[in-house]
Amino acid sequence: MNIELKKLTEENKQECFALKVAAEQAQYIATNEESWNAALENADVARPFAIYCDGEMVGFTMFAFDEEYEDPDDRYWLWRFMIDEALQGKGYGTAALQVIIKYFKDNGANNIRLSTKETNTNALAMYRKAGFRDTGEMNDEEIVLKLDF
Repeated sequence: MNIELKKLTEENKQECFALKVAAEQAQYIATNEESWNAALENADVARPFAIYCDGEMVGFTMFAFDEEYEDPDDRYWLWRFMIDEALQGKGYGTAALQVIIKYFKDNGANNIRLSTKETNTNALAMYRKAGFRDTGEMNDEEIVLKLDF
């Protein structure tokens, strides 16, 4: 399984917008088009990527890199992460998460933070298995997890 992150661009965004999570997961994540628009509004910190496996687009992820933020423990966020519903349960998410973690490490991050609802049990299990730990903090109605390097 060869996972790659490729920048989301005008050329590949429509294919990415067509990717969807399962209906019961829609409450946990914005659509990829909404995320793209958020990236345009936050161009100074947002880094949107399509996730490819062996040349096929399988998902989407977006990071926040805010090196200017005063708290060094709060500069690097995994804002979005999804695998298309038709491809879930096949190991793409776990494999992509390892590539995402490597990207953060390779680009100078000292940790990764993310937030999700406590009811998002499948995602939480994957994050915790990868080493993310609960911080005890809340981001609106979402719990915050963190992976230190």
